[in-house]
Amino acid sequence: MATMRELARSDSVTTGTSFSTDIYEKGEPEKGVARPPPDGLNAITEGEEGDNVGYTAYKQGLAENHEITLEENSAIRWRLDLIILPMFVVTQTLQFLDKTALNYANLFGFQTALKLHGNQFNWLSGMVYFGYAVAQYPIQLLIGRYPAQRVLAFTIFMWGLCVLTMSQCTNFKTAMINRFVLGMFEASVSPGLTLMTGWWYTRREIPLRQFIWYSGLGWGGVIGSYMSTGIASISPTAPGPERWQYIFYILGGGTMLWSFVILFFLPDSPASARFLTPHLRVVAVQRVAGNQLGIKNKRFKREQVIVAIKDVKIWILFTSVFAAAIPNGVVSNFSSIIIKDMGFSTSKTTLLKSVGDLTQIVALLVGGIITLNIPNTRLIASTCANIICVVAAACMAYLPRHKVWMRLVSFWLVNCQSVGFAVSLVMVSSNMGGYTHRTIASAVIFTAYCFGNVAGPFVKQSQAPFYQDATAGLLAGYTIKLVCQIVLFFYMYLGNKRRDKRYGAPDLAASKEAGMQDKTEYENKDFRYVL
Repeated sequence: MATMRELARSDSVTTGTSFSTDIYEKGEPEKGVARPPPDGLNAITEGEEGDNVGYTAYKQGLAENHEITLEENSAIRWRLDLIILPMFVVTQTLQFLDKTALNYANLFGFQTALKLHGNQFNWLSGMVYFGYAVAQYPIQLLIGRYPAQRVLAFTIFMWGLCVLTMSQCTNFKTAMINRFVLGMFEASVSPGLTLMTGWWYTRREIPLRQFIWYSGLGWGGVIGSYMSTGIASISPTAPGPERWQYIFYILGGGTMLWSFVILFFLPDSPASARFLTPHLRVVAVQRVAGNQLGIKNKRFKREQVIVAIKDVKIWILFTSVFAAAIPNGVVSNFSSIIIKDMGFSTSKTTLLKSVGDLTQIVALLVGGIITLNIPNTRLIASTCANIICVVAAACMAYLPRHKVWMRLVSFWLVNCQSVGFAVSLVMVSSNMGGYTHRTIASAVIFTAYCFGNVAGPFVKQSQAPFYQDATAGLLAGYTIKLVCQIVLFFYMYLGNKRRDKRYGAPDLAASKEAGMQDKTEYENKDFRYVL
């Protein structure tokens, strides 16, 4: 993964912060004039200290005046990569598999068994996102207020149960209820893991690790494809469950078992990680204190709600994610149908779909490696991946219809869009201070994700095998997303320039302290965005 150079080499941040900082910075002194720390920075109360998770360990590290060595940094990072990161990957993989199980069940007579007609399958595909939108913010608050592993384990067990009971649904109504409840419990995963990645890893390490666990979407697609290939070998007339029911039995049972692994082996934060020695726990907290964002705060802060509402970054990301989620709804739920309708058999369709999933994994890993080794390339990597998506979508829409393989390759390449969404999540975990502010940002982004995915299945209205509406939707969504990414890059770049001009070089020590006390990036004048 990362090299030994990671500690020695910090994120070199392009100079300056956002235009909207005028709202929070009026009356602040100009460059060269001493400015006081944010209110309460050096007067934290005992109650506040209890709310700021890891603050005691952070202060202990300051008292010991211990400088983190390369060996300590490497030891902690590798333990996280071997213990925490795999748990994130598996959880994300199961979440995606369970959410898109309809995609595979649809190949084995699911619609016929439930007597679905018209747009009912589209509604089933989208209903999970209604539940997701309703529950994701309350769950993020619970993850902040209580031990994260308990909240996550409970929700994993419950959504596994929902997947299992989907095998017993006999009509559209019961399936709709099941999918809504499934979405409510699955809402803990991507938003929760986005927040938790920032608890464990430094700003420099976050993008690659976030890309790695988000590649669970691709791994889920690969596993689902080969699972479907195996189920396809079962004779339709064989005694026992229907072939589409096997999908829900296998995935639901596996997910419920995984919840116990999370419960017993995932720590709440570096300060309570049993696989680290007491000394390394302090060092692990010191590492993430360098993110200048803290770990988590157990108290809901109303004043940070106002900050979130005024934060232009959040609304740029909302537009970007919504635009990209519409084509994502098509790819996630109809990829098997689109490929099959190009003229391929059911068994070959599942294998060909897995190539697109592998493309997604490779794109995420390449994007992660680039952002790890080249500073301030998060949005640049995202933009490059999105350009590929725009070109691929245009090829799908306008290539001659008999160019089946060229259209298929183009369909594989649209999976690069995951890089852009993963970068949107990185913007939250790397550039937004204050736990309440950060959770609201995450909630807004995932609300856009949900609404876009709900709309996605309904752009697929034209007849097979060309799906003109779907391909046009892909092209439009990726184009809007591309524009938003470019706007966000210049917004933060010029904002950093403005801050450097007004306040001078940032004080890293003061910025760490502000982050550990749950200050937003607007209160923390020494904070600079990473791009």
